[in-house]
Amino acid sequence: MELFDILLSASFWAAAVRIASPLIFATLGELICERAGVLNLGIEGIMVIGAFAGWMAVYLGAGLWAGVFVAMLAGMAFGLLHATLTVPFGLSQHVVGLGVTLLATATAAFAYRLSLPEVTSPPRIEPFQPWPIPGLADIPLIGPALFAQTPLTYLAFALIAVVSVVLYRTPLGLALRAAGENPASVEAQGLSVTALRMGAVIVGSGLMAVGGAFLTMSAFSSFFFEMVNGRGWICIALVVFGAWRPGKAALGALLFAAFDAGQVRLQQTPIGAYVPYQVFLMVPYLLSILALELMSRRAEVPAALMVPFNKGER
Repeated sequence: MELFDILLSASFWAAAVRIASPLIFATLGELICERAGVLNLGIEGIMVIGAFAGWMAVYLGAGLWAGVFVAMLAGMAFGLLHATLTVPFGLSQHVVGLGVTLLATATAAFAYRLSLPEVTSPPRIEPFQPWPIPGLADIPLIGPALFAQTPLTYLAFALIAVVSVVLYRTPLGLALRAAGENPASVEAQGLSVTALRMGAVIVGSGLMAVGGAFLTMSAFSSFFFEMVNGRGWICIALVVFGAWRPGKAALGALLFAAFDAGQVRLQQTPIGAYVPYQVFLMVPYLLSILALELMSRRAEVPAALMVPFNKGER
């Protein structure tokens, strides 16, 4: 009965949508990279630097949207580094991605200590406030969950449609997907595989950083180093769960967020008095692993994912 009450709670679904929002940004960014043939394991660090850069920009006096833009630029800068090393130089995408994660995380830590050497607790900023949509926000259950969120949440869900249209309804999307499936055919059409892949990694990294900025500028009001907490790795799994399709990947993000929101509420039920809280913390990940196992069996991996391409090769 407790579980049934949770599932019928508007606050539960509102929390699930809110938790899913940063995952959607980062998952779409990773999906764009992988569709072009590049695995971006720098996602965790890029989310950290995005969270820090956006928060610091607002703390120093920039507007909230300016902070989002700064975060995106920071992510794109690390995306450019990742793309340069992996695409034209053909270095290992695994090694470079992990290196970018370490570098971006260390850069955020260094910049934080350099900027705020005497601060013992992170300063707070005024984050994005919810924008209830008149009329729609009053719909029972659905209204508070979908139509009483912050602007960044609306942007995250709008991007699902934008990325889907670009990938499947435009020549650019066709070329991008071909770069991840059969790059030789792209070259045969006179297009640059290098430019397409580098552009995808840079844009995708920008979206990952916005996902990190969501945490400091919409979900919370300050920055701390553990706030990303493995969300980047979850997003890589969500891309596989969604079979490299934006809509399905976003649905996976919402499913994981529902598991996460649910375990918090289950801890507050009578069951929580008998079950260690660590078990509840494991539940979202265990269920996600199970769902990933079931969905990945039918997923078709982009044929040229992680395969370097040199001009003139077949």
